[in-house]
Amino acid sequence: MTEVYKLTDKNARTYGGLQWEIGEERTACGEGEMCGPGWLHAYRDPALAVLLNPIHADFMFPRLFRGEGIIGADDGLKIGCTSIVLIEELPVPPVTLAQRVEIAIRCSMRSCSDPAWLSWAENWLAGRDRSERAARAARATSAPRRSPR
Repeated sequence: MTEVYKLTDKNARTYGGLQWEIGEERTACGEGEMCGPGWLHAYRDPALAVLLNPIHADFMFPRLFRGEGIIGADDGLKIGCTSIVLIEELPVPPVTLAQRVEIAIRCSMRSCSDPAWLSWAENWLAGRDRSERAARAARATSAPRRSPR
């Protein structure tokens, strides 16, 4: 069993209505598409669970649990398990705007080759210049020009 993190709604139910209880094992067959009923979804990191909540389950008032699971699938964001037992409820960690911006910049850096933008990104990540002026200057020198409609 591996440590996993599970998000539920305020009533400890997951997307689709499965009710969760601490100490009770839930199982799935591990067949079919990862987003299908054959898998129990979880995360390897509590902050990642919270960060991805808006694009996965979109719980308005999420609850976070640490558990143990048998992992059978991993799409790089969430994991698919055939078994999960919740161990304890944890406080939902806040994800700040600065953390969201940092993640967006780091993802963008993987595909951007523009020297001006990369210089701005490195300065932002290092905390040297996070000003709006610097961001606008980087955008002005690196953004593709659009024709008016």
